[in-house]
Amino acid sequence: MNEVIELAYALDTFYFLVSGALVMWMAAGFAMLEAGLVRAKNTAEILTKNIALFSIACIMYMLVGYNIMYGDSVNSFIPGLSFLIGGDHAAEAVLASEGEIYYSSMADFFFQVVFVATAMSIVSGAVAERMKLWAFLLFAVVMTGFIYPVQGFWKWGGGFLEAAGFNDFAGSGIVHMTGAAAALAGVLLLGARKGKYGPKGEIRAIPGANMPLATLGTFVLWLGWFGFNGGSELMISNVAEANAVAKIFVNTNMAAAGGLVVALLTARAMFGKADLTMALNGALAGLVAITAEPLTPAPLAATLIGGLGGLIVVFAIVGLDKLKIDDPVGAISVHGVVGLWGLLAVPLTNAEASFGAQLLGIVCIFLWVFGASLIVWSLIKATMGIRVSEEEEINGVDVGECGLEAYPEFTTTRNPGN
Repeated sequence: MNEVIELAYALDTFYFLVSGALVMWMAAGFAMLEAGLVRAKNTAEILTKNIALFSIACIMYMLVGYNIMYGDSVNSFIPGLSFLIGGDHAAEAVLASEGEIYYSSMADFFFQVVFVATAMSIVSGAVAERMKLWAFLLFAVVMTGFIYPVQGFWKWGGGFLEAAGFNDFAGSGIVHMTGAAAALAGVLLLGARKGKYGPKGEIRAIPGANMPLATLGTFVLWLGWFGFNGGSELMISNVAEANAVAKIFVNTNMAAAGGLVVALLTARAMFGKADLTMALNGALAGLVAITAEPLTPAPLAATLIGGLGGLIVVFAIVGLDKLKIDDPVGAISVHGVVGLWGLLAVPLTNAEASFGAQLLGIVCIFLWVFGASLIVWSLIKATMGIRVSEEEEINGVDVGECGLEAYPEFTTTRNPGN
């Protein structure tokens, strides 16, 4: 019996770690996607943001975030505050639990920390091409260490949203809508890029520099999402759990496919062309939509849920542009608007979920994250500022913030003698 428990513990821990590694690889996907969708003169800076925010998220979540989310709480609304993660389970404790402790606590931390980084990566794309690098990184400290963990505690840490029956399997709201809400607060204070909107309100397209890179980034995110959703099952060491993981993988894949096809068809109907950027965002929208509940739908239903996400994202991107909310990569639409759809879709296939509980979760998460983020962004704006100068924006933030260019052979933003 002890050998069976130890083997199951080792298998589930290994699966958890591999899933976390897949989610960590999503950081590369976000970096590639965003680097492809911004102009060449802003590429090095956005790559710097993405790799730096991942590192900041890891440190802040280790120092304080994980314990806020999963530590001792004051009550179901207010989490506790303690510092540094503890040790791991002793072998005796694992055996004595008779299977109740079924994976390493360090594996749990690793899996959770890459989710925090994912939420912060969403912010990066939305504020691209005009935000100060150090203002962004300062916000990342607060977001990953404090803002994200509080709302994560409300559901995954056993807080009041968990008690209310709110359902968010892998984070359509807790990760994706959270990142979008923080991004929206920043974008509203930051303003649009120079030249994005004309004097008469006309919308001007600002094409990205590298569509192959953006497409590669989408494929990397698609791959990483199998760890994101599949790992959230937390267990694979028996027949029922193995079958559940397999179904989650299938549904995740089908939702992405459905989202891409519908977004591509919608763009063709609206614009008369096959818009690659809409297709890419359609795939991501399908993935976000299914993340709230990837287990209970049949594969056809998952395809339809993702497909509707692909439809929604096209209209959301166009709608935000009309409102003059400038989001260079469509992050707020993909992760925020479609994240909301994913949460509302849960009761359609999960009989244990209710629309009332889902709405409660949506409202509470959005209000907390948007409100807290707006305060933090405002404080940063009032002290160090959040927007680069007009000259830096015109020349590209690569030179102004990083002192180098990602494509020096193809851009001429500096005088050779400087």
